[in-house]
Amino acid sequence: MQAPTEQPHVTDDRGFDWRLLAPLIGHVIFTHIVIAVVRVATSYRSVELELNVVWLGAISAAFAILPVFVALKVGRFIDRGYDAHAAWIGGIMMLAACVCLWLWPIAAWHLLFFTVLLGTGHMFLMASQQMLTLRCASPHKREAAFGYFMVAISIGQGLGPLIVGLIGRGTTVAPTGPLFAIGIGSAAICLAFALALRPRPPTGRPTDQGPLMPVKALLRVPGLLPILIASVVTVTASDLLIIYLPLLGAERHIDASHIGFLLLVKSVAALIARAFYSRLIYAVGRRPLTLSSALVAASAFALLAVPSLPVMYLAAVTVGLGLGIASTLTLSGVAEYSPPQARGTAMSLRITGNRIGLVLMPFVAGVVAAGTGVLGIFILNALTLATCAVALQRGPRPPDKPTPTA
Repeated sequence: MQAPTEQPHVTDDRGFDWRLLAPLIGHVIFTHIVIAVVRVATSYRSVELELNVVWLGAISAAFAILPVFVALKVGRFIDRGYDAHAAWIGGIMMLAACVCLWLWPIAAWHLLFFTVLLGTGHMFLMASQQMLTLRCASPHKREAAFGYFMVAISIGQGLGPLIVGLIGRGTTVAPTGPLFAIGIGSAAICLAFALALRPRPPTGRPTDQGPLMPVKALLRVPGLLPILIASVVTVTASDLLIIYLPLLGAERHIDASHIGFLLLVKSVAALIARAFYSRLIYAVGRRPLTLSSALVAASAFALLAVPSLPVMYLAAVTVGLGLGIASTLTLSGVAEYSPPQARGTAMSLRITGNRIGLVLMPFVAGVVAAGTGVLGIFILNALTLATCAVALQRGPRPPDKPTPTA
């Protein structure tokens, strides 16, 4: 059963509120530039500090640990109509984290604590951006709006590795000082875009005293829980690639510029896939597209086992295509199934699940890497994605195609 949709405030006859969507796109791009640059810089800084792979797993998990406990409250806050306010809060937190990482990246505990701050700010931003995407589009333009949103993510995720590649050219470990400084500048621009986001008018907000849908009732909405689980798997796989590809490059003595360009190629491939997302879902259907995209990504992670740079580039392209579609499908699927009055909570549950995955998987990955090397982590990714793709076929059947309206 599909939840009813509500009509957002849209100011033109094309179905988009461009006064909201335009700054949102800029905000999303710079959010992911910051995350791509700073998280890779943190990985390289752990190498400079000679930390073992278990410490790197703990620092990676720190990005997700606090959001596990606060994401639901943020979702409730957004459901009260404060989506833009959440973006302002997240932007301030992310800028503060970047400044601290630039000033004090001198010990493992510093990296861990400031990564907690960075991850919490990012959680605020992701929850707000997803709801703002819904607010800036009419129902029949929702899939297209999510396409724009995910393309903006891909642009940011592509520009970040490009910066890393340029800064790290000629080295196997990119210098982290300039990368953290670039993170500060990008975070400041991100905050400027956040402050340009128009909040919902007070008359359009739900009352602060009104009832909110219980989480248990929300999770019983048919089709929602399988999509949430699939989202955890796809986002965790992408995150582990960003964290551990630099270490695989160091193990194989690959120039840091190639690592940056591999991540760039992956993001460009995801951008291209997401640009055609709305056409693909209408043509193929949600369920077959989810299965095929997850299996494509799983095959690509397994391909990274081949110690050949051209093959690694091929794998990066394929990962981008597969995860680019799969992650967009899971995001739009949450919006499709969620009741309008609980979409912020549903999005926060998605983020909570993602963060739980990001807490647990790096520890699992650290144990795997201790015994098999970094490559074992990518094989684990491949198996997890393939298992998820098969399991989704046994869950409740989602609506194959959204129905556009004139």
